Amino acid sequence: MIDPGEKIKSYVSSLFGEKNLSHFIDFINSEPHQYLRINPLKTTPEIIRKKLFTRYEIETEIVSNLPFALKVTMGEELAGKTLEHILGFYYIQSLSSMIPALMLSPNENDLVLDLCAAPGSKTTQLGEMMKNRGTLISNEIQLSRLKALVHNIERMNIVNAGVIHQKGELLSKIYENYFDKILVDAPCSGLGIIQKKEEVIKWWDEKKVQVLADLQLRLLIAAVKMLKVGGEVVYSTCTLTAEENELIINKVLSKYPVEIIDIELPVSNHEGLTSFEGEKLNPDLQKGKRIFPWEAGTDGFFIAKLKKTVETKSLEKYSFAKKDVKLISYTHKDLYQKLKYLTDYFDIDSKIFSHYKFILKGIDIYFISADWNDNNTGMFERIGLKFGTIDKNGEIVLNTQAAQILGGEIKNSVIEFQSQAELKTYMGGGIIKTDSYKEGQYVIKYDDYILGTAVVTKAGIKSRFPRSKRTQEINTDF
Repeated sequence: MIDPGEKIKSYVSSLFGEKNLSHFIDFINSEPHQYLRINPLKTTPEIIRKKLFTRYEIETEIVSNLPFALKVTMGEELAGKTLEHILGFYYIQSLSSMIPALMLSPNENDLVLDLCAAPGSKTTQLGEMMKNRGTLISNEIQLSRLKALVHNIERMNIVNAGVIHQKGELLSKIYENYFDKILVDAPCSGLGIIQKKEEVIKWWDEKKVQVLADLQLRLLIAAVKMLKVGGEVVYSTCTLTAEENELIINKVLSKYPVEIIDIELPVSNHEGLTSFEGEKLNPDLQKGKRIFPWEAGTDGFFIAKLKKTVETKSLEKYSFAKKDVKLISYTHKDLYQKLKYLTDYFDIDSKIFSHYKFILKGIDIYFISADWNDNNTGMFERIGLKFGTIDKNGEIVLNTQAAQILGGEIKNSVIEFQSQAELKTYMGGGIIKTDSYKEGQYVIKYDDYILGTAVVTKAGIKSRFPRSKRTQEINTDF
């Protein structure tokens, strides 16, 4: 049995009462439910439900009020090992975690910032909601988490995101009155996720809560400064404390030109606190919302949405070491002939390339949505996804991610695997012996899925499935 300890029990009891403390303890000792967020850029919930059941005997049901989400009712241990998972057809994510991006509600015309983006669950959801268009900037300060962020952006094929590795507080000295929508899913003390992360109990105390609260306040203030007038920020945490939630919003409401917007959550929907330890808070804090985990059957969350009403001014600007990064169109003289080779080789309509901008970095080529627009390109760790590499003959070797995104546009030089043995060898990065194809690069399909790319040599079909994905266990026995 999980015992949250006296510090946590005392805190939860003082804030929510003994009855809810009992519910809290019962919840953290229950089995967590697993949820899948379906990627609408690739599939539908109905198609995935059928695939998961017929291939892996994974049973799911559509979540009421969240039609893009599935609850796994049988076979949870298999959901992260499917072909569909590694190809980005869905993201395994708690139900509560799907709500902040939903409340932000960005579209392809918005300039959007995910201020604390790793490991990428909300960034990829934002990209999907924007239909892979417009400008999405994903920032992460922790270098150790940056790799996971990039991996998930790649896996979900999000091609409208640029990745920054920077302190969130410093970004307001670069981006002033700039963004339409900002998500601040802040680092927190994690009281809402003890059911899944029991280690929270070992380090939780109110002193550490205050340290986190100081950071959270700085992040939210920075977000307010970066918003345009009329722009909106969603602040969220997966913890239950008032210090990290209502008290943060209360301080920002008292000092900055924002107002809190009423929101209605599709799950457990409790009003925010308007008093704490005898102190009255801004009455509008009732418009903030709490998700009680013992009611929703998922992580505990706090979510509030703010709107900026007046411009703000930064006292200083921040300078960064600029790199020479230029975004070019497909008609650019350094790129056009190389792309023409691909259009002829794979029989692709060249008009599809007008949907993207390109970046040349040595022999590597990256691509991003054509309407992505940011003038600070030199500070980005990564813009868009890998498109391809220029070989020794000056021709483009197409990357797996590009093949997955171009998908049905590719009509020539396609190999479709028929057996699970071929699929397994390919996903593991191996060579499939055959003399049925002439030498050259190919796109690989299986059951109408674009898996990626390969090269045919005298030895056979050599997989170019990304190394970063080969390490994951994938069930190909279906």
